[in-house]
Amino acid sequence: MSAPLTPPDRPSNQQPGDTRAPWPRPATEEEPVPTPPQEYGGPGARPLDGDDGPGLRSELREALLVVLVMTVCGALLGVLWAWLAPHVPLVSDGRAVYLKNAEGEESIGADGTFMLLGLGLGVLSAAVVFLWRRRGGVPLVVALVIGGLLGSVLAWRLGMQLGPEQDVVSQAKAVGKGVAFDAPLRLQAKGALLAWPIGAALGQLFLTGMFGPRDPEPFEPDWHAPQPPRD
Repeated sequence: MSAPLTPPDRPSNQQPGDTRAPWPRPATEEEPVPTPPQEYGGPGARPLDGDDGPGLRSELREALLVVLVMTVCGALLGVLWAWLAPHVPLVSDGRAVYLKNAEGEESIGADGTFMLLGLGLGVLSAAVVFLWRRRGGVPLVVALVIGGLLGSVLAWRLGMQLGPEQDVVSQAKAVGKGVAFDAPLRLQAKGALLAWPIGAALGQLFLTGMFGPRDPEPFEPDWHAPQPPRD
């Protein structure tokens, strides 16, 4: 009697009942081929430039342009502030300078005017940027904040130079005793410098949330749909 032959699909050292595959299963055409990682940093990374929208490099260039334009527009805010801010009248008695109206509200009117103008320009700049780039994005919001802050600082310094004379003593001597003259334009509350960037950031977020492009709805399979017959 001859010895039992070993089945061709199991090596001689495999015990009966062992269901493990003795050799690696060859790949078939139905198995998916692993996709090599992308060149820009793997899955989830932001491409520098793409066909489906502006890439990171393009957004950074646009953000830099927004910062430069808003900084230059700070000169407009400075001119409007020097023109619209109420003037504080002063008077001299020959020895000291006093407020002509001790209970007047002109001293805080300059801060309020700067803040209102900053908020208005913030909303306007956000609307312009949104009409230019409806996709929005973090770089544009950061650019609006930085550009608004730089523009506010420029407006503050320029408005002071365009306002009344800064040297109060020499101006008091020039006009004489008992004659009222305008006090230098000052910004008492430095927090007013944040009106423009805050207004721009809030305006951009509001416009993007209300009128910006929406993300596509996730695909939900219809499990109740009739399935095709199997062969």
